[in-house]
Amino acid sequence: MRETLICNAMIFDGSGAKPFPGHLRLRGNRIAQVMKGSDAVAQEADEVIDAGGAFLMPGLIEGHGHISFIDQADLMDLAVIGVEEHTLATMHNALKLLDAGFTSVNSAASAKVRLDAVIRDEIEAGRIPGPRLRAASPEITVTSGLGDANKMHVKLHTFGMVVDGEDEVVSAVRLCIREGVDNIKLNISGDVFMPNADSFSTVMAENEVRVAVETAHAHGKRVAAHCRAADSIKRAVRNRVDMIYHCDHADEEALDMLEAAKDWVLTGPAIGVIIKSIEALQSADDPALQPQIDELKKLYDDNCWTHAEMRKRNIPIVIGGDYGFAVNPQGTNANDLVYFVEHYGFSPAETLHAATMIGARAMNRPDELGQIREGFLADLLLIDGDPLDDIAILTDPAHFKAIMKDGKFHQQRRDGAINTDQENSGRGWLAAQQ
Repeated sequence: MRETLICNAMIFDGSGAKPFPGHLRLRGNRIAQVMKGSDAVAQEADEVIDAGGAFLMPGLIEGHGHISFIDQADLMDLAVIGVEEHTLATMHNALKLLDAGFTSVNSAASAKVRLDAVIRDEIEAGRIPGPRLRAASPEITVTSGLGDANKMHVKLHTFGMVVDGEDEVVSAVRLCIREGVDNIKLNISGDVFMPNADSFSTVMAENEVRVAVETAHAHGKRVAAHCRAADSIKRAVRNRVDMIYHCDHADEEALDMLEAAKDWVLTGPAIGVIIKSIEALQSADDPALQPQIDELKKLYDDNCWTHAEMRKRNIPIVIGGDYGFAVNPQGTNANDLVYFVEHYGFSPAETLHAATMIGARAMNRPDELGQIREGFLADLLLIDGDPLDDIAILTDPAHFKAIMKDGKFHQQRRDGAINTDQENSGRGWLAAQQ
């Protein structure tokens, strides 16, 4: 079995411990040995890489991905794109994320039932490059809820499956499971700018949430939920939803419930799209947009308060969320690292812990992803610079000396150039198809 030795690295292992100088021996696609200390080691391996003191860390994990979102300005763009074009766009988005250092993505919803699952299977088969992917269903919603773009006279599918009542919910969940998804997504609350279901509303009924979770769990699948309203968070916790996204308007009772459930629940704020939407609306300099700006600022204020409180309570939070709009395009997901520090009060080390070890929980693989430990999968980043001094360097791929997934180099910089050999590089794969 092929061995790779990475020498003279500053290792951040993802566990929350301080970085340490050391060496790493890989055997096949797994970490065989972690050697602490700066003493020289026997350089017996098929490939020896001198890291030169560079920062070595686990690959980033996007905990709330939407790789089938196409950087749209309007969600209606998802209704009109053909399935063929949409599949290709999703394939290219997968490569963008891997190029940005994300070696794993936990999908929080697909725009079409089979889209995530098809891309996941192609990546796993080695036919296209991309991160490890947990595939999600479309967003299962209710009539008039977030994701229902229909009118009486026209049916429009954007990213939602519209169902009402227990029987329809169970049928939708079972259909998505049959088609190969790993995660079921529920829209329990409304959202900003929704005419009949704002972000303070809880529109999916308790019994609908209950049967969705029971059905998914019976099949060994996980459930994620869009929950901005306080009551929607409580409804999700009561019914054992595994991943609860946004939580902007949480009250003390909701936070208490999340804290009591922190051994099994995960949260994810998705603050990036809020920040970038406010910036875009303000730059338009149009007084008519002020009500939208005010609504988003309220959402931003609540989101920041909630997640600062979650940090104090050690409620697990994953990075990422809702990238794939025009204001925050695919591949810019690492901006979340900066936002966690600047807007929630996380330290850079806490943020990287969320982006690695906590993210591995979202991937449902905490025993083999998200840490540099013996026996774990070799998903690694080698960074020029120290993200603990300036976490923003992770938003610039120019600082990536190497991106490794599954023990193979996706990218490797040598003498300032990117090595894109056809066997190991996603870009090399694309070049080979042309």
